[in-house]
Amino acid sequence: MDIIRTPTKSYKRQIIIGAAITVVVLVTVALTRLDPAVPTVQSAAVVIDTVKQGDVVREVRGPGTLVPEHIRWITAQASARVERVNTESGSAVKAGDLLLELSNPDLQIQTMQAEQQVQQAQIDLINLRTNLRSAILTQEGTVASTRTQYVSSSQEARAADSLVRMGLVPAFEATNRKASAEEFTTRVRVEQERLSLMRQAIDSQIAVQASRVVQLRAIADNQQARLRSLQVRAPDAGVLQELTLQLGQWVPEGTTLAKVVQPGQLKAVLRIPESQAKDVQLGQRASIDTRNGLVSGKVMRKDPSAQGGSVTIDVALDGALPSGAVPDLSVDGTIVIDRMANVRYSGRPTSSAGSGTTSVFRLDADGSIAVRVPVTLGRSSVNTIEILNGLSVGDRIILSDMSSYANVNRVRIK
Repeated sequence: MDIIRTPTKSYKRQIIIGAAITVVVLVTVALTRLDPAVPTVQSAAVVIDTVKQGDVVREVRGPGTLVPEHIRWITAQASARVERVNTESGSAVKAGDLLLELSNPDLQIQTMQAEQQVQQAQIDLINLRTNLRSAILTQEGTVASTRTQYVSSSQEARAADSLVRMGLVPAFEATNRKASAEEFTTRVRVEQERLSLMRQAIDSQIAVQASRVVQLRAIADNQQARLRSLQVRAPDAGVLQELTLQLGQWVPEGTTLAKVVQPGQLKAVLRIPESQAKDVQLGQRASIDTRNGLVSGKVMRKDPSAQGGSVTIDVALDGALPSGAVPDLSVDGTIVIDRMANVRYSGRPTSSAGSGTTSVFRLDADGSIAVRVPVTLGRSSVNTIEILNGLSVGDRIILSDMSSYANVNRVRIK
């Protein structure tokens, strides 16, 4: 009889599988606990500076141009056509020199019409004076005639009263003569008042017409000035610039024809970043680099508003200008703000926009590893910045832009 045997179970396979899973789990946990790989930065690709202690001259810098202090713009006072160009741009001119000749027939006609209106108004004023004087003389004659009639009627009324008492004339005739005398008494008073009113009104009527003459004369003078302005002349001595008109070109009223500048009197107009311009004050010393020499000066004007991220600063130049200094020349200007005594400072990090808290990479003792550390920055200059907290004298830091390593706290310097 056969005996059924149960096969013995083997756990070797399960043990191997369990061990493998355990190893995978342990390796995964170990890998997750490892620090990320430290990125490497080439030392030649970054700028490294050392924190120092001492005195620092605080400066701000910005680009700019040389601009004449005195600019006289020449604009068209009337629309006209260019007939002749007598001087070219860049030429030296004297006050009164003829620069352009323009023409406008309509303006000539308007000027003649304005003169005719003035003459007509003057004739009207003469006629008004004559007529008013004649009317007064006529009224004076009327008053004299009425007074004579009054005197005669009064005498006749008195004579009639005497004759009535003597019985030579009837009573009604004496009454009529008395009434006539009273009528002429009223007429004399009325005519005298009329004469007085005419004398009072004569001045005001003449004044109105005279003011009209003055007004029309002013209009005519303005038209004459516009007509004379077609002969464009230099208002001041200097150098003529921006004269680009062509013969036959039509120039609307108000168009800029040219400008006259005095090249020996220039100023520097700098554009200082608005983050640095807040400390610029009038009277501060400045140095202007014209690419052919340095010129000293001082701040004479500061624009109260910022445009395009910068503030316009005008610098008055001292002394003679170097050769080649001409209007519109590009320059660089440096303004001395103040002097910081015995402060901790370093080069200005690229990522720093000014005072406040930021972070920089500080190198370790052997310079192989740089660690991100928070620092508090103070007053800044063109190339230096004050360090208030976070770094010590002798620490070396990276000034270059490290924004590509914003997610790491350590970098390796190779």
